[in-house]
Amino acid sequence: MIAAAVTRAHYFKRSNLVKLLIGLFLFVTVICPLGTMLANMAGSDISAVLRLPRFKESLVNSICAAAAATAISIVLAWGFALCVVRSNLRFRGMFSVFVTLPMLIPSISHGMGLVLLLGANGILTRLFGLSRTIYGFHGIVLGSVFYAFPVAFLMLADILKYEDGSPYEAASVLGIPRSNQFFSITFPYLRKPLISVIFAVFTMIFTDYGVPLMIGGRYVTLPVLMYQEVVGLLNFSRGSVIGSFLLIPAVVAFVFDLLNRDRANQNFVIQEKSKSRSGMRDAAAALYVILICVIIALPVVVFAVLSFVNNYPVDMALSFRNIAKTMNMGAGRYLINSLLIALWVSVVGTVFAWITAYFTARTQGRSSRILHLISITSLAIPGIVLGLSYVLFFKGSFIYGTLAMLILVNTIHFMASPYLMAYNSLGKLNGHLEDVGHTLGAGRLRIIRDVLIPQTKLTIFEMLSYFFVNSMMTISAVSFLSTVRNRPVSLMITQFEAQLFLEGAAFVSILILGCNLIVKCAVYGVTKILRQRDGQ
Repeated sequence: MIAAAVTRAHYFKRSNLVKLLIGLFLFVTVICPLGTMLANMAGSDISAVLRLPRFKESLVNSICAAAAATAISIVLAWGFALCVVRSNLRFRGMFSVFVTLPMLIPSISHGMGLVLLLGANGILTRLFGLSRTIYGFHGIVLGSVFYAFPVAFLMLADILKYEDGSPYEAASVLGIPRSNQFFSITFPYLRKPLISVIFAVFTMIFTDYGVPLMIGGRYVTLPVLMYQEVVGLLNFSRGSVIGSFLLIPAVVAFVFDLLNRDRANQNFVIQEKSKSRSGMRDAAAALYVILICVIIALPVVVFAVLSFVNNYPVDMALSFRNIAKTMNMGAGRYLINSLLIALWVSVVGTVFAWITAYFTARTQGRSSRILHLISITSLAIPGIVLGLSYVLFFKGSFIYGTLAMLILVNTIHFMASPYLMAYNSLGKLNGHLEDVGHTLGAGRLRIIRDVLIPQTKLTIFEMLSYFFVNSMMTISAVSFLSTVRNRPVSLMITQFEAQLFLEGAAFVSILILGCNLIVKCAVYGVTKILRQRDGQ
């Protein structure tokens, strides 16, 4: 008994030391850079920015465009989620995967796709003789819908999938009409999760500068204004002020999600909602789903076509000239940079996020709660703000301007979601495993190696995939930190857009999409084999 108590005391000391080291690392890489950016704001700069007509205009533009795009995305995604989850639709898994294709390319590519489709010389513009320009408010809203729709769909489908069907059965037995069921059962259940989805989608659109940069024209949004101030004018103080405003919706969404997270994690026995047979409903669902998938596929098809034409729209003859030109301009070298960054981030990020989740989910105490809160803080920091804060904090250090800097910023930028995956998976396992193992003479490391890692292996592969895909396509956090030597290939899209070399930008988008598809398919294949082996 005494020996066991001594051993347990030694373990708690070691675990507290590890948690302290993790906390210090996150403090240096998250809190300190953000604090440096906020401290960089001088009072004169704040008042100067607030007096700028451009600032007020861009703030209103951002709110209006984000609100409109959020509303459209939520409505369309809600309809798609209902069709997939609540109808007897065939091939629903295929449609669900296909509609997430936009998540595998940078947001700026969605704007470029709209330019190629609906711009002055766009394919649809020329085909149907359209006269209205796509640049400005309408273009930003449409591009943002392409960008945000898959995320909204995944979140809404997850909510619908776990809605309990027993209240609906009871209501039907009691003869309550379907319209009353919606307002009495569905709406109360969906109210808080739906608000979380709205906050998440709004923040995602509000803080994005890829779509507005490509298709905004004179309709400047707040992230684009920040990009112009920092990259174009090297005015870091004004950039910090604008960045602080970009933090506001992200922080609000973060706090709301944090307050409502416990509700989502309650464990109930859920009875799946029964699906009545209706040929007309299923036909309408199939038509809607196919229409959305065709629209989603249009930009990708345009990228593929544009990569192999000679000179769009003057000479549409098939040619490899633009591909060769793109490769000669360094696409191959920058693609290797992106692959190296993505591979390192996926490995380092997954290991770090899993270890952090182990200590927050499997150990008790105030230190675990504090570490958990710091670990999910990056959810509230937009990539463009994190990138600027890293410039201000790490400038002049040995790591600044290196590939390691890009690996670090991407690891921190994308850590919160994989961390929560591991945290939720580890939290669902029996909380007494370590105590039982200790009684049987098995140490914590052996429990981790033989029990916890095998039990969470599917989650680990999903974490690897998440880190890799997002690191391949990000342009926000790395845009302020990369150099000519370590630039990721995604930033070539902004370069080619400025040079009006759309064929090259389209080819780069296809390269990124191809790499991400290969990784997603590989992870899907591995996880399918593992599930079959485990009899799942």
